[in-house]
Amino acid sequence: MRIRYKRPQEIRAMRAAGALVAEAFELLEKHIKPGVSLLELDKIAEDFILSRGAETLYKGYRGSDPKHPPFPGVICAAVNDVICHGIPNGRLLQEGDIVGIDIGLRLNGYCGDACVTFPVGKVSSEAQRLLEVAKTCLDVGIEAARPRGFLGDIGAAIQDYADSQGVSVVREWGGHGIGRELHEPPSVSHIRLPVRGPRLRPGMVFTIEPMINLGTYEWELLPDQWTVITKDGQLSAQFEHTVAITKNGTQILSLPE
Repeated sequence: MRIRYKRPQEIRAMRAAGALVAEAFELLEKHIKPGVSLLELDKIAEDFILSRGAETLYKGYRGSDPKHPPFPGVICAAVNDVICHGIPNGRLLQEGDIVGIDIGLRLNGYCGDACVTFPVGKVSSEAQRLLEVAKTCLDVGIEAARPRGFLGDIGAAIQDYADSQGVSVVREWGGHGIGRELHEPPSVSHIRLPVRGPRLRPGMVFTIEPMINLGTYEWELLPDQWTVITKDGQLSAQFEHTVAITKNGTQILSLPE
């Protein structure tokens, strides 16, 4: 499938959608504390997104298989050993948990997508270090996304840093192009690949969203056909931004205005 290059006005529209995602995180962060349920966080996010004239992207999403069960939540909520696609349910957050919140929405026809992993109350030094390393993995991936560079440079930078810190990068789940649709070409690997291409050119917009595990990178899929957990039960953390390659450099589109 061909990469869909975005015009400057489309990138501006995606910047507005990304800023709304960032605003949703600012709201949710105030509510992430021991005793709150994932369903409560989901409802807060849904009410906010709809109140701003946007539509949610995850609720009812089936992926490419029409027979796959639809995702039931507005947010993905990944607690502790959940890597991604965690279903927001009645689970109550506890002191010391970490919870990754992934938000996707469409505003005026264009999508915004990002993920943040939050500490719940006071967390262990091990969990805090994982959060810091995972956030830095995103940062080095963004730094590697330079005009005229190569898409594969992103995963190489992420894996090199993760390896240096003694953590692992999930192999099979990566970033993706984004625009009017949540998932567009290209796929963005978070590990080093045998080939570096394609080149990064102005108009490319995609997510970088490394999932970093404290132990093995191996994972298991739960019977709900959505929730992905670490195979060894150790912690996982994820941070994500949507970025645009422009003639003036790389822009992060999912930051607050």
